[in-house]
Amino acid sequence: MPYYRVVGEVPRKRHVQFRRPDGGLYAEELMGEEGFSSDSSLLYHRHLPTAIVKAEAVDLAAPDLTPNLPLSPRHFRTPDLTPTGDLITGRQPLAGNSDVRISYVATDRPSDLYRNSMGDECVYIASGRARFESTYGVLEAAEGDYVVIPTGTIHRWVPEGRLTALVVEAAGHIRPPRRYLSAYGQFLEHAPYCERDLRAPSEPLVVDGGETQVLVRTRRGLTRLTYAHHPFDVVGWDGCLYPYAFNIQDFEPIVKRTHAPPPVHQTFEGPGFVICSFCPRPLDFHPDAVPIPYNHHNVDSDELMFYVGGDYSARRGSGIDVGSISLHPAGFTHGPQPGAVEAVVDAVRRGHSETSEMAVMIDTFRPLDLGAAALACEDPAYAWTWAR
Repeated sequence: MPYYRVVGEVPRKRHVQFRRPDGGLYAEELMGEEGFSSDSSLLYHRHLPTAIVKAEAVDLAAPDLTPNLPLSPRHFRTPDLTPTGDLITGRQPLAGNSDVRISYVATDRPSDLYRNSMGDECVYIASGRARFESTYGVLEAAEGDYVVIPTGTIHRWVPEGRLTALVVEAAGHIRPPRRYLSAYGQFLEHAPYCERDLRAPSEPLVVDGGETQVLVRTRRGLTRLTYAHHPFDVVGWDGCLYPYAFNIQDFEPIVKRTHAPPPVHQTFEGPGFVICSFCPRPLDFHPDAVPIPYNHHNVDSDELMFYVGGDYSARRGSGIDVGSISLHPAGFTHGPQPGAVEAVVDAVRRGHSETSEMAVMIDTFRPLDLGAAALACEDPAYAWTWAR
């Protein structure tokens, strides 16, 4: 994270004696990235965060992924998927590679405590609401929120009714793009969002319980650890590493007189991928502009687009709708459907002046393989819609 926060009770200096009301010492836990050479936070527990009483291997096979062969554009209809599990165990794999795994979830169940020690997660709430609880406190998340969860954060999800989400699991850290930040981490004036748009826990969630199980994911698999005390016993923390939420409605689109390419929509970056937000904006306003994406071929990337709201003029006639996911792989040139360009130009002549579409896009720099859930909800006719 690019700036410092303090929540709850902390001593005036770090790593000095900080005592409980009964005279005992609070236990420090330093959460730090990149060998403690990058962002970190210092948490103060009532009990030792190291005290475990049991460790059990969990036999849960990694999802099989299938190469995108024969190479073709794909359309997946996520509303056709059957809900299963909670926001942790109910993730249905859509696509992935060695850098990132992308899943879809539909659930109304609370999850157990979970720690992903493989990398950061970014959960986009497509519909519904949920309470996100962690060692850092509570975040209330709702439709349109990206919730970014640092590696190693113990947390759980408690939906309020039915919730759908797109889950991005990285093999490293997810951060704001470097070009949006000063050398010291402040958002710059040209950035499409800033510190005021980010929501983080504002007070501790203190749970003083007994033995508690936590499901832990590492690169070697899953383990269920039983802690001697509930890990949400944190009375305070400070630092620059913590979970936070950012709503897509707070993204300020960058516009040009003619059509701008996807980097203007970039919201986050991860190892080997970027996340972009397509939001309502003024249409390109050059008098002769073609206010719709041109045919394009990002030769280094696969492009996965999750359609979350509005009207998709470029995809007219393709079957794309809210809840759809398109995958346009490197090696395939893609662009507006037949007739879409003239239709938008005519709409502008009649006074149409802004877009309404909303979408979350993930561009990866390694090919995306396909998950079983994607293949189960695929529209097999999509690849041929440009030839109609």
